Amino acid sequence: MNEQVQITSSPQYHDRLSTAGIMWTVSACLVPATAWGVYVFGLRALWVVIASIAAAVASEYLAGLVLKRFTLADGSAVLTGLLIGMNMPPAVPFYIPVIASVFAILVVKWTFGGLGSNWMNPALAGRVFVFFSWTGPMTTWTMPRTLPVVDGFTSATYLGVVKTGATESAGATGGPLALLERVGFPRSNLDTVVTDWLNSALLEPLGIELPFGYVDPFIGNIPGSIGEISALLLLLGAVYLFARRIITWEISATYFLSFGLLTWIFGGLIHGGGAFTGDVLFHALSGGLMLAIFFMATDMATSPMTRKGLLIYGAGAGFLTFLIRTYGSFPEGASLAIILMNVFVPLINRATQPSRFGVQKVEEAES
Repeated sequence: MNEQVQITSSPQYHDRLSTAGIMWTVSACLVPATAWGVYVFGLRALWVVIASIAAAVASEYLAGLVLKRFTLADGSAVLTGLLIGMNMPPAVPFYIPVIASVFAILVVKWTFGGLGSNWMNPALAGRVFVFFSWTGPMTTWTMPRTLPVVDGFTSATYLGVVKTGATESAGATGGPLALLERVGFPRSNLDTVVTDWLNSALLEPLGIELPFGYVDPFIGNIPGSIGEISALLLLLGAVYLFARRIITWEISATYFLSFGLLTWIFGGLIHGGGAFTGDVLFHALSGGLMLAIFFMATDMATSPMTRKGLLIYGAGAGFLTFLIRTYGSFPEGASLAIILMNVFVPLINRATQPSRFGVQKVEEAES
């Protein structure tokens, strides 16, 4: 028996797929959403993603040279760079995704020992770092070429317009879609055609009428970060990951349920409506929620180890996302919410760790 066993830090998982297999599979599932972003925003978006991946890979290689641990083949650096690129605005200066990737790999990942030892999601940490360092470029958006050009909306997102409109009106807006309609936010012909068909063929016999404005964010005809705009393609990638059991349901389900329930109950208040009038579907399809729920919050290294812990973690992330989106200074909040929950993971693990067999808690032993 000459085989050497390498002891690594927790969390530890047993799976038929290797670490490299998981990383490359997740990256492959993100390619369609990224490709769609490149299609609607143009080739410059592709160069942003390439710059991000290249910087992450170069940083990983540099860390390997210094520490004599060559880990490029596991695909984690490529996945980190890809996620950072997907979270970038299409017109962002190239140095910003480069700095985000270098920070993610060298500072967040390797200062804590490398893959599996970092307590914070590297891609999200890199994104949050450059967001607060260069807020202007990180909040300047490009209108998709699939939408008609309308003056005044060259650098606004769905969530940004709704957030600004709700704050400035300080009264009844009729909800997010009504507000977008009133201010003249552009809508594609595809949204109109598909919504009309859905209503006439499927929903009207059930007494339901789908408003215009949901199809564009579902398909990806909205301004936003390069890889977050198409809820459809992100959902398809997530379905494959669930089918392969690369990600599990606990975090994603409780994240969405927590966020959705709070949005439904309290989300309508800022639009002048009452309780239980929030538009869950609008907020689920707009912004980076789909990318966060399925591809970033589910990071194995930075999520709790117990099932109960996963449920608490997901619910907490949903609560914080709602809080930041609804009452914070910025219209998006998923990245910061997950980073904040990363901080609580050691506490969650400690609180939810089951007792070892045959070991009693102190209180039980004393009684």
